[in-house]
Amino acid sequence: MEQQATISVEDNVIRCRGAWTLAHLSQLERRGQALRWPDSPTVLYDAGDVTAMDTCGALVLQRCIEGVRRKGQQTSLQGLKPEFAELLRKLESEGPRQEPGPVVRGASWAERLTRLLQARQTSAIRALAFLGESTIAFGRSLVQPRSIRWRALLRVIELDGVRAIPITGLLTFLVGVVIAYQGAEQLRKFGTNIFIVDLVGISLLREISPLIVAILIAGRSGSAYAAEIGTMKVTEELDAVRTLGISPMNLLVLPRSLGLVIALPLLTVYADVVGVFGGMLIALGELNVSFVEFIARFEEAVPVRHLLIGLGKAPFFAAIIALVGCYQGFQIRGGVDDVGRHTTISVVQGIFLVIVFDALCSILLNWWDL
Repeated sequence: MEQQATISVEDNVIRCRGAWTLAHLSQLERRGQALRWPDSPTVLYDAGDVTAMDTCGALVLQRCIEGVRRKGQQTSLQGLKPEFAELLRKLESEGPRQEPGPVVRGASWAERLTRLLQARQTSAIRALAFLGESTIAFGRSLVQPRSIRWRALLRVIELDGVRAIPITGLLTFLVGVVIAYQGAEQLRKFGTNIFIVDLVGISLLREISPLIVAILIAGRSGSAYAAEIGTMKVTEELDAVRTLGISPMNLLVLPRSLGLVIALPLLTVYADVVGVFGGMLIALGELNVSFVEFIARFEEAVPVRHLLIGLGKAPFFAAIIALVGCYQGFQIRGGVDDVGRHTTISVVQGIFLVIVFDALCSILLNWWDL
């Protein structure tokens, strides 16, 4: 017969005995509330007589320990069996992290600056940890391709690649039309109509098409990643996944990242074609540059390196968008309001980092005369 769970204070030592399981949860909570905690600077927990423990029991023990720590006392736990200690450790690592407190009105500028720097430091550490974990998971997938969830990856390619074709094509077509139309107004004044090909071809292939596609996918897919993972976390689906021994990194992050890395360059090629076609139509209508002349000039004036540079940036854009969206999804701690806030943050950060990366690439390529 399973021994009942008890918690008591003996000689300033908190004794934990019996089965700390869901069946005895209410009993443990009642005894814990009625317990008179020791006033010593260090409180010792003796859990050597705990015979059984599940997640609920570990949660009760964790709350008891945290309650003592909030009073300013030190805690020490001894005697807990290794399997129970591992359960408690996992619960503490997956539980909500302590955030820097809000800025108090009336605080000095030094205190406000300190709190702000602490918050930024904590966010940077978490982001670097997530990036490192993602890199390790990606390296393992290269060594063991069977660990990749190919069905999920193909699903991502369909949702974020194939289904994004209409809106991507329409947007880049209009961008090509606008660039050609605005350029035509200036080129007509100098009689250099044929240079519309250089303007449309180089600008679209090298910079505008990859950037427009990345911004569009950041708003369309990056936000979806954050919302999906955040909702799973709020509804405790991620806890169920971990309980089954499945890594959320392999289940959620890796398929989305790899799928987007495959889909975004293909969307960029499609956007290049559609955008250039929009420029061709304006060149024909406004500058009397026929399709044959346009294509002949395009082959002569637009080197292949501009296409390769644009395509080379696309996988990095995809990785940035996917990782930022997934990272913000894992950072959700509250309810639906927190889901909306982090979804917005994922879009803003994704677009910002994509533009920063594109600017750095432009500077470096200019230094290298590319």
